[in-house]
Amino acid sequence: MHGGTTEAHSSGLGQGSEFIVRLPALSWPARPARIHATKRAQPVQTWRVLVIDDNADSADSIAAILETSGHEVEVAYSAQKALEMAVAHQPDIVLLDIGLPDMDGYEVAKHLRQTPELKEMRLIAVTGYGQLSDRQRSQEAGFDEHVVKPVEWRKLEELLTSLMKRPRRSSQNRPSSSNNHSPQSTTRCVTSINHS
Repeated sequence: MHGGTTEAHSSGLGQGSEFIVRLPALSWPARPARIHATKRAQPVQTWRVLVIDDNADSADSIAAILETSGHEVEVAYSAQKALEMAVAHQPDIVLLDIGLPDMDGYEVAKHLRQTPELKEMRLIAVTGYGQLSDRQRSQEAGFDEHVVKPVEWRKLEELLTSLMKRPRRSSQNRPSSSNNHSPQSTTRCVTSINHS
């Protein structure tokens, strides 16, 4: 399943056993070079990101990967905390799990979309729900994208970059933000990303 191997060795009865399990190493994103390292270094575009997931391991893993790429990340493990943190930190991007216990992600998304301070925020569903009906509900709730777990970090980074270059559907004529993102003319429908 994981592309690894197992071995078992024993010198005989009463001599004990040796078990060897070999699994391929996971690739981890390299820390980006600091922008001020040299005059030739290209600036790394980073954003304020809020990760919302009641599964602490999942939320913390995504947050750690995003922080390694230089993003400023906050994590919320409940819907109520997420709503409070969103207003307090005003993230550029929210990665929101749908299956929250206290309020589902669709409701959280609707609350976020009704908050005036968050009108420019990009909203991404990061969930195990990947049926067409789930994606349609995400779009109706105000999500910009729909990503199916498990998330492959390089594709997530590409998605964030692509998403931030496009105007919000409700903000086609908004002025350029401080990050100087170049707007494009259309907004894609929901996108699924599967672990490669």
